[in-house]
Amino acid sequence: MIYDFDAINNRRGGLSYKYNAVENDVLPLWVADMDFKCAPEITSALNEFVNTGIYGYTSVPDSYYQAYIDWFYKRDGILHQKESLICVPGIVPAISATIKALTLPGDQVIIQSPVYNCFFSSIRNCGCETVDNELFIKNNCHYEMDLEDLEQKLSASRARILLLCNPQNPSGRLWSFDELKNLALICKKHHIYVISDEIHCDVRDENSKFTSMAHFYDLLENRLVIFKSASKAFNLAGLQNACIIARDPFIRERIDRQVNINEICDVNPFGIIGAITAFNKCESWLIQMNKYVKNNYLFLKDFFENNPCGIKVFPLESTYLSWLSIKDLNISSKDFCKKLYKEGRVLLNEGTEYGKGGEGFIRLNLALPKTVLNEALIRILKTAKSI
Repeated sequence: MIYDFDAINNRRGGLSYKYNAVENDVLPLWVADMDFKCAPEITSALNEFVNTGIYGYTSVPDSYYQAYIDWFYKRDGILHQKESLICVPGIVPAISATIKALTLPGDQVIIQSPVYNCFFSSIRNCGCETVDNELFIKNNCHYEMDLEDLEQKLSASRARILLLCNPQNPSGRLWSFDELKNLALICKKHHIYVISDEIHCDVRDENSKFTSMAHFYDLLENRLVIFKSASKAFNLAGLQNACIIARDPFIRERIDRQVNINEICDVNPFGIIGAITAFNKCESWLIQMNKYVKNNYLFLKDFFENNPCGIKVFPLESTYLSWLSIKDLNISSKDFCKKLYKEGRVLLNEGTEYGKGGEGFIRLNLALPKTVLNEALIRILKTAKSI
């Protein structure tokens, strides 16, 4: 089946957080959800449930766990066990529950900025201290880990957790096996827990290689927790479903207690059905969506190469979120985004939302029809040239 990603879907005036944040003449290319309809197989499965007319409390069926197990065995080459999986309403509550389970107030959680902005609030809300092992840029376009600085920060007496974004949001890096192994070796040396947010792992070119941190369970002596979800790859964020994967029974028990203490143990039936259907029936949709996003990225890259204006497009290995440098414009990320919103009527994410390492950058969502992307790029170009 061929899916239509060129269709314009009107999301204004409904319940969309992405569109309700802006006026009707503004193009919102910010928050990480897609302007594509989800796979019709998912819609059909949800409609079938809606037609039952009964929406009571939900239990998690074995078929849910098996869908996760089969999908990530096929995609990552890792065979997870059912008893290792904890079903939760989303990645962010999963992160918070895990931090609370493995730390005491005042402990340090290490992040690598620029990084997903909710990492900062989750750490803060758990009463922990954020320590930044800032990524560095090599050859003006390629983010790498500063492992020397990481080792120094992990050696601190209060260091407890490395909160990893894998693949990396917002830079779009797919960390290599060797990069992650070296990171794991340092964490093992200092007895650090690694918690790995892998929500974007399926948003990538089908010929690329994603390395799950699950490959290093044994190296880390099971001091590892992984978060997975269908929500980013299949555009199901509103259905609120994710999975915590913790092989070690002691760690899993502590996390499960926090899941219950924080009242995030009840699940949404729509999220369960959406995940099962996505993993079991929608791989073809995912492959076509990834190809469409890749073509949008190439269009974006060519646009700014052919229309030089001080904006540089960084390589995109994963996610549908493009990381753009505006350092040559000599304007802050905040001021550029304000000007773009006011004059260009486009909403993007300021790079500083993702930590101090994001200054001089903006983030642009590529999961939208090419015609809308083209209009947004024309507006961005005009704004950049007016500086």
